[in-house]
Amino acid sequence: MSLIKDKINSENLPKHVAIIMDGNGRWAKSRGEERTFGHKNAINAVRNAINACNEIHIPYLTLYTFSSENWSRPKDEVDTLMNLLAETLLLEAEEIFSKGLRMHVIGNLEKIPPLVKEQLLRVVELTKENTKGNLVLAISYGSQYEILNAVKNISTDVKEGKVNVEDINEKLFENYLYTKDFPPVDLLIRTSGEIRISNFLLWQIAYAELQFLNVLWPDFTKDIFFQCIVDYQNKERRFGMTGEQIKIQ
Repeated sequence: MSLIKDKINSENLPKHVAIIMDGNGRWAKSRGEERTFGHKNAINAVRNAINACNEIHIPYLTLYTFSSENWSRPKDEVDTLMNLLAETLLLEAEEIFSKGLRMHVIGNLEKIPPLVKEQLLRVVELTKENTKGNLVLAISYGSQYEILNAVKNISTDVKEGKVNVEDINEKLFENYLYTKDFPPVDLLIRTSGEIRISNFLLWQIAYAELQFLNVLWPDFTKDIFFQCIVDYQNKERRFGMTGEQIKIQ
């Protein structure tokens, strides 16, 4: 049994954890292998993150699976990533379903190969009645595109008389984002030692706690995840207020 897991306060869990899964290529190169070898060996880390969330009942986990910028990578690597995604969906669909997890996909799905898109939507449909947790895959996702798309859609609705300019506020704007049905991100984790956001959930992480780990993604374990939760619980989240104000709420 994990001693780290025992330190977690079940009354103070984040509702939504998001992870930038970084470091597959460097992990592979450190072993004298091609970058694609790292991607193939990252599946266990994905399982570890999903299982850790499931064990301590965190309701939303979003994984940055493939960014809109990743399309510019070498074609062989992109093809490998798409094939790996398709294979993983086939292998993991039953496991995701049996855990009672509901899968969601956010991003520009029109750019995804038809077979992969079909398999993604099949798992989304298969799990739509599940209620024990939510696994969100950000695929072909870019936050700037998401925000610009929301602005265009709001502008169209204003033009058509469906929305008054005076009524536009943060809550209404969020209804135009991919994540309109999800809570804001409480904790963002990035592996590989890089300290940047990389166009990921820029609106949704406005008040998230950020943790940057010197761990390459294929080495990510459940205990590492649990330690992130412990560290999160040791932070005072003030949302722009003072510590004194938080204490008297």
